[in-house]
Amino acid sequence: MDMVIRTAVPADHETLGEITAQAYLADGHLDFNEDDPYLHVLRDVAGRAARAEVLVAEHDGQVLGGVTFAAPGSPLADIAGPDEAEFRMLAVAHAARGRGVGEALVRACVERARAIEGVTGLVLSTQHSMAGAHRIYVRLGFERTPERDWAPIEGLKLLTYRLKL
Repeated sequence: MDMVIRTAVPADHETLGEITAQAYLADGHLDFNEDDPYLHVLRDVAGRAARAEVLVAEHDGQVLGGVTFAAPGSPLADIAGPDEAEFRMLAVAHAARGRGVGEALVRACVERARAIEGVTGLVLSTQHSMAGAHRIYVRLGFERTPERDWAPIEGLKLLTYRLKL
């Protein structure tokens, strides 16, 4: 599929927010469904874009998915060290899955991390249930870093991965 990966613009924010929210909801990644407080965070693309780079995958003018790339020092980096970049909230619209959108977004994050002088790794946190994303990470050379696994809230253990650059 011919797609473009680009920085999100304000006109993308609502669409990407809904894609992200619906991906987490439909895949069962939110414990409290529509009442989950994290749903507001997932929909707040404008808030993320003010503190990090939000990327979208687009095909024929339609946003198919997105990801948030946090360069070193970004307030959106949860686990990155000073020499690491991080990405978060990778989401692909259900209708666009299986077409390489998620992998293209992750590859764009890898390229951005490699372009930053002094960055030696790219890290991420993920839920155990996000098996499809885990396959992308392993295919691209990310390695599990169980020593960095963490829980942002009680009962939600996040797995971590790192790609050495």
